[in-house]
Amino acid sequence: MPGMTLDPTHIEQVIDGNARLDIAAATALYHEASLHDLGRWASAMCDRIHGKTHRSYIIDRNINYTNVCSARCTFCAFRRDVDDSDAYTLSKEQIKSKLTELVNLGGTQILLQGGMHPDLPLSFYEDLLRWLKADFPQIHLHAFSPPEFVEFVAVCHVPGFPSTEPGRSDEFPKDVWDAKLDVILRRLQKAGLDSIPGGGGEIFAPAVRSRIGRGKASVDQWLEVMGAAHRRGMNTSATMMFGHIESIADRFDHMKRIRNAQDQAIEGNWAGRYHAFISWPFQRENTPMGRLPDWDRQGEFPGEDPDHPLFGKVLRMAGATEYLRMQAISRLFLDNIHSIGASWVTMGPHIGQLGLFYGANDMGSVMIEENVVSAAGTTYCLDEALLCRLIREAGFVPAQRDSDYQMLQVHESAQSPDLAVTNWADHRVARLRQHTDEKTDGPAVSLPVSS
Repeated sequence: MPGMTLDPTHIEQVIDGNARLDIAAATALYHEASLHDLGRWASAMCDRIHGKTHRSYIIDRNINYTNVCSARCTFCAFRRDVDDSDAYTLSKEQIKSKLTELVNLGGTQILLQGGMHPDLPLSFYEDLLRWLKADFPQIHLHAFSPPEFVEFVAVCHVPGFPSTEPGRSDEFPKDVWDAKLDVILRRLQKAGLDSIPGGGGEIFAPAVRSRIGRGKASVDQWLEVMGAAHRRGMNTSATMMFGHIESIADRFDHMKRIRNAQDQAIEGNWAGRYHAFISWPFQRENTPMGRLPDWDRQGEFPGEDPDHPLFGKVLRMAGATEYLRMQAISRLFLDNIHSIGASWVTMGPHIGQLGLFYGANDMGSVMIEENVVSAAGTTYCLDEALLCRLIREAGFVPAQRDSDYQMLQVHESAQSPDLAVTNWADHRVARLRQHTDEKTDGPAVSLPVSS
């Protein structure tokens, strides 16, 4: 774009932790920097924060406890209405079976998320958390994204507080909203909630968010849930889904809001923080938004102007190069976020591996089960040996971490998961497991789920 120039001296100061990128500088990087330079700069910053030797992963399981959701997100292929024939809510026994399998595989965390179910009382979630903690005290419960908390505030009965319709907690006065949210957080934390995932972030820009996430948490609500969790000492993650109807400026506005919120947590000396940031491109298959036509690349993209007659009506999809470019800039921009995760689940194992050269220090999870992106057509699955091999072949030592990014096992010996393999034919990339429809004894159901 005209009028923008890169300042190599400033970039070196950013890498060294002595300066910050503003949105104008990030935009200049996006439009002017080569992919090679972005990778080199983001890797240098990652090396400063995490060292040059180890890159991490976690063994966890993504459990989507229900696919019933009151939101109408146009990018989602997972959600169902309460009375749909393929709607489900998992029983405690089904969830326990999934955790038992996870523990047997050496897992340390579950990511427990669902749709925004309008009929489940707060006691359902409290009982579930207490029950899981009693049987699996060693498992970290990373659960319930901000949109789910917004739903809890709206519809769950809490003595002394009103309830309203799904997605309408914005009807409450601000002091009532804050107080009810704090009580709900306290009750769930007491029941066993350890941390909160960053699902439902999508893109914060209100004009985009109102089009792609109808009935979902607003940007202010999303950030308020996370801020309240940080004040209560819970760590969280942050996410961004790009490559649809948003502008480039919207992406950097999203990152700026996350960085500002982390600054607030640090300056307020709150016990909780954003531990990680993970971004990925929109997956179009089986989604309402995916049926929009692609932008013809003529003139300025309509997403740059909310008043454009085609705003929200055409897609600018993002491929592997765009993904790596955005991930590298996120590492440089989000100087107060500890970890940047590579999104191999959506991008595929080898692009995820390349992400380690574009600012990512973490390969995320050994995926046993996933329903959300799988419903939109992405089904990559790696076991621990393959994930370790990808990290090692990138030139790093793989290390299993816990939820707080502390290393549990550094795999340097011949008995490491990948080095102990004698026949890689037994470790091919496989399909992700998805929730099985036990009512019909049928095959795994490819349903859209919200994360």
